[in-house]
Amino acid sequence: MRTTNDLIALLKKAGCEDKIIDHSIAVRDLSVFFAKNAEANIELIETGALLHDIGRSRTHTIAHGQIGAQICRELGLSENICLIIERHIGAGLTADECRTYGLVPKDCIPETLEEKIVAHCDNLIKGTKEITIDERLRLSSDLSEDSKIRLKELAKEIEKYRHSK
Repeated sequence: MRTTNDLIALLKKAGCEDKIIDHSIAVRDLSVFFAKNAEANIELIETGALLHDIGRSRTHTIAHGQIGAQICRELGLSENICLIIERHIGAGLTADECRTYGLVPKDCIPETLEEKIVAHCDNLIKGTKEITIDERLRLSSDLSEDSKIRLKELAKEIEKYRHSK
């Protein structure tokens, strides 16, 4: 298992700016909170959340999810971590949406609980501050209606873990 310091060093070595690292730490913290209530794999969520924006070391476009997953595959990280990174954009992208954005046309919709938690928590963190899902939707006015519906459905599914059982 890699420590938080190891993962932050990995982000720095990849070329991530401090503000990306600070954002990733905030997403990690919120994701771990949800993970504990959801009885999800905390180690996987910590690593995936910290590395979710590693692709921003190369681009700040929507392609950073697929690029980040490729970086982590090249580093030999587990496919479970790579999929968290690849599928964290909004509430995921369909293969057709990926094609529209000029990405590799593959299904990038979060499937596992861990993927869904990181995607949702990323939606809730702007910079290092937590916002509401309604605020995220207002900030994402360029999203398709299908993407907005998926974002709302993801929020509904994961928000039930905000409160402990």
